[in-house]
Amino acid sequence: MRFRFVGTGDSAQVPCFGCDCRICARARVIASARRGPCSAEIEVEGQRYLIDAGQMDLATRCEHQRPGAILLTHYHADHAQGLLHLRWGCGASIPVYGPKDSQGCADLHRHPGILDFQVPLKPFRPLHLSSLTVTPVPLNHSKPTLGYCLEVGESRLAYLTDTCGLPGATERFLRKWRPDVVVLDCGYPSHVIDPRNHNTLALALQIIERLSVPMAYLTHIGHELDCELADGAFHLPANVRVARDGEEVSLPPTDVHHQ
Repeated sequence: MRFRFVGTGDSAQVPCFGCDCRICARARVIASARRGPCSAEIEVEGQRYLIDAGQMDLATRCEHQRPGAILLTHYHADHAQGLLHLRWGCGASIPVYGPKDSQGCADLHRHPGILDFQVPLKPFRPLHLSSLTVTPVPLNHSKPTLGYCLEVGESRLAYLTDTCGLPGATERFLRKWRPDVVVLDCGYPSHVIDPRNHNTLALALQIIERLSVPMAYLTHIGHELDCELADGAFHLPANVRVARDGEEVSLPPTDVHHQ
């Protein structure tokens, strides 16, 4: 199983419109410093599966290889807006899995085009996509939201965004499931006192410590957190790193590199 971060940004992305902080200024001239809408993809035995679909150029990205399926964490626009164009494509339908949400995003459910929306996933009930087993887990967010526990053979990765803390049932499941890698929401810098819908850096690190995972990546990053980390005021543990757009993780987690 090869896992790739397609986007690691929050809904404002990096650079943030109208911001002249040094992080945003740098991202405007250096492509590798940018953060697109939070999303990822998994490649298993030559088949590609997408997690979320917030990229406005999603149809172009899918031209070279049609996804085997799309897993939506939830229906906020920055995680689903790319489907609004992709649906009007041609050819074979693309299965789309996600949480139970009657509102969805815009008119996707009423006019799906080539998107084949499946019966909503039930938490903790595994979905089998060839050799990839996907177990959805509930998260704490303002819309119905699922994290995805991905398993191929003995390799296990948990993708957990968007969330503020973890529901007790989800944390208990993860402790028993014992992932090799956790990808965790971290939308706010550590100084935020009363977070909503997303973890602060301090809260994310507490979750990672409780789960005792070998390796963790922070995602859904905003420019304020990038600034805090650039200042050097907060040092991450050795088993935690901030994900970057285009970064890949091979499982077992022995081969980590940037494209």
